[in-house]
Amino acid sequence: MSRQRRSLLSFVFTLLAIFSVAAPAAAQSMDELYAKAKTEGALVFYSGGPIAPYERFLNDFKQRFPGLAVSITGGFSNVLNAKINDQLRAKKLDVDMAFFQTVQDFVAWKREGVLLNLKPEGYDQIAPAFRDPDGAYTTVKVSAITYAYNTKLVAPADVPKSALGFLKPTFAGKLITCYPADDDATLYLFYTIVQKYGWDYMAKYVANKAHFVQGHLSVARSVGDGANAATFDGTSTADAVARTGKPIKSVFSQQDATPLFTLTSGIFERAPHPNAAKLFLSWYMAKEQQSQLGVFSPRTDVPPPPGLKPLSSYKVANGYREFVTDANQLAKLRKRFESYTGPVVNKGGVQ
Repeated sequence: MSRQRRSLLSFVFTLLAIFSVAAPAAAQSMDELYAKAKTEGALVFYSGGPIAPYERFLNDFKQRFPGLAVSITGGFSNVLNAKINDQLRAKKLDVDMAFFQTVQDFVAWKREGVLLNLKPEGYDQIAPAFRDPDGAYTTVKVSAITYAYNTKLVAPADVPKSALGFLKPTFAGKLITCYPADDDATLYLFYTIVQKYGWDYMAKYVANKAHFVQGHLSVARSVGDGANAATFDGTSTADAVARTGKPIKSVFSQQDATPLFTLTSGIFERAPHPNAAKLFLSWYMAKEQQSQLGVFSPRTDVPPPPGLKPLSSYKVANGYREFVTDANQLAKLRKRFESYTGPVVNKGGVQ
């Protein structure tokens, strides 16, 4: 064999070796993952927000994959993330995966190399804006921050069409939102408002005796119970409260862009039960489960929730990930908004 031919073959084999390493492994089937997960026997994950939206899914998951004990801890994303960071520093993870509103945590964890890459079946159906190209993290649901009002206190014709409508004297002392300095989604919401209407809007809004609490569930319950009449900080929790029979209804703004925020998931590379985590995320992201979320799915092949149009039909603000990953801007905005609302004093909850 000539030297030139040997060199060519060596080059080809080198390329094949490189591509065999660089190419992502084929997605494992759920049956394959289940066989491995059964040897682990458990799954532990943290969820930002209440655990109620997952209870039905967890029951379905355990029926579909018996033999796996599932433990879920709910709470504020910006509290649970600190707990995970403590575990990472101690190099002793108790948690396998997380579902958080704070997507910036996953961006940081990917940068630190502590996340496990996973591209389950159907990953190509997730809109590129809602997934990491390497599969380190992915959006599991997309929420719109709509208006919500108590139907016994506010007539449909009186529901504001834009943020300016909430400055009317008729709403004095009857408005509620999360603290923008405490909740990233609400911070993004208020940021879109002051970007359009200026910082004078905050002075006027606070002067209208608006109330602030922790957690969107507290906001929705307050409007549903009639303690407050309306909010422009409504999320899917408002719809959940409505399903309990409370007189609360959600509507999209007719004039302002509706902010979107996401719930993001990632699996930790040194998770105690990595295959159980892979199995759950693969199952949860499948079209069947994504069609039952009650909110918008990041999958392009899943229809919108009943009664709603596709997200592309609405005027939306979809810069949440870029917004929350700008740490310097975030810190300045929290401080500035807190100067209007004051510090968190009336604690809310997620359960």
